[in-house]
Parts: sequence; C-alpha cells; structure tokens
Amino acid sequence: MTQSHPLQIAAACALGLGLLMPGTARAETITVFAAASLTTALAEIETGFEAASGHDLVIALSGSSSLARQIQQGAPADIFISASPDWMDVLAADGLIEPDARFDLLGNSLVLVAHGDAPPIEIGPDLDLLALLGDGRLAMALVESVPAGVYGKAALETLGLWEAVAPQVAQADNVRGALAFVAVGEAPLGIVYATDAVAEERVTILGTFPEDSHPPIVYPVADLANRDTPAEAEFLAYLRGPQARAAFERQGFTVLAH
Repeated sequence: MTQSHPLQIAAACALGLGLLMPGTARAETITVFAAASLTTALAEIETGFEAASGHDLVIALSGSSSLARQIQQGAPADIFISASPDWMDVLAADGLIEPDARFDLLGNSLVLVAHGDAPPIEIGPDLDLLALLGDGRLAMALVESVPAGVYGKAALETLGLWEAVAPQVAQADNVRGALAFVAVGEAPLGIVYATDAVAEERVTILGTFPEDSHPPIVYPVADLANRDTPAEAEFLAYLRGPQARAAFERQGFTVLAH
C-alpha cells in the first residue's frame, strides 16, 4: 500500500473543504448601477449583502439618465436601479434588460429644502417661491433628463410656478449634487427627494410637493441582459428581503417590492 505524503493529505482536505463550501468557490463580483438618491441606503445594503453572500458588490451612483446612457454604450453593469420607469423603459426597448427580471422596488416623495433652519410652509399654487429665493438660486437636478429634476419641473409647472423661477434654477448632474448646493449654502433652496433630505443634516424640509403635482416616483430595478449569474439573482432577492427593506425604510423610502 502506498503511503500518502502529508502535503497530499493537506491538499485533499483543502479540496474537500472547497467542495463543502460552495459559497467561497462561487464568490462573484456584481456591478450595480443605481440612482444617486440611493447612496445612503445602498451603502448599508452593500455591507449586509456582502457579509451574507460572500459576493462583492461594486456600486456606481449617478443620475439615472447618465447611467442608462452608459449601459446603452456597453458599460459592464449587471443590475440597474433607476429613479424613473422611463429610463428603464428605454433600456427595455433596446433589449438591454432581462424581460422577466424587472420589478418596482421603491417609492419616494419630492420636497423643497432650505439651507439651515427654516419654518415649514405649505406648497401650492399660492406659494411665493420667488420671494423665498430672493436673489438666490433654486437647486435642482437636470430638469430635462434626471428623474428628480424632471419630477421637480413637472411639479412646478402643475402649480404654475415654473416660468417665474426658471431663470433662477441652478441645475446639477444628479439629485445629490443639487442637495450639496443647498447643504453648503450655495443655493438657499432646492428640490430633492425626501430621502435625500433625511441624509443631510445641514438642510431643512420646508414642505412636500402634492403627490398629484408630478408623476408617481417609482424606482424600478432590473437584471441587465449582458449576462445571467446566480449571484445576480441572489442580490435581486436580497433587495426584496427584510434587511434591505429596513435599510430603505430608515432612509424614508416606501418599499413596493414583496
């Protein structure tokens, strides 16, 4: 009988452990493109998912319009979380998402924020927004392409306030950029999501825009069509689970997925 060398025994044990621990062997990197308004919640979700799954998340955050265009140009993303169904529809029309792996994840609301402390106001057609602005600027995300800006412009138009304030709008590439303008005092007021205001202690919510003043704010998520791995399915399931729900709700999101 041939005697096994200790190194051979060690190698065999290591191989056996690898077979018994498939999570280690199949650890993957998942690239997620996500709307900038998800920054704080996804930081918490990233930590929890990586600890639970052994996979590595790489999260790219920006305006949904910019991310969608990057995906159209072949950016190697696996999952897309948009702040607007419109941009997800664009990718779907291009055949860039898995048709059976899309669902509505979150809802949000739109608020007017101010730098520092300020008393609450009622937002409606009678709001004298120009008087509140004075010589200052109204910070918004890009009003023709970034969802927060599109929603904000729609709300102001519905209330009959857009034409008066349009010359004083300062546009940022994404909603967190608009929030930063207000947080550092470069703009006295801004229009952002309620969840952004929660994440920034240097701003105060003056009021919430009426729900019927703009289209419903819905965040769809989808698995992109460039590849299909078990890790992607695990992450999509995690987004529907209790840990992710708690993280989203702590930031003020309405969780739509079940």
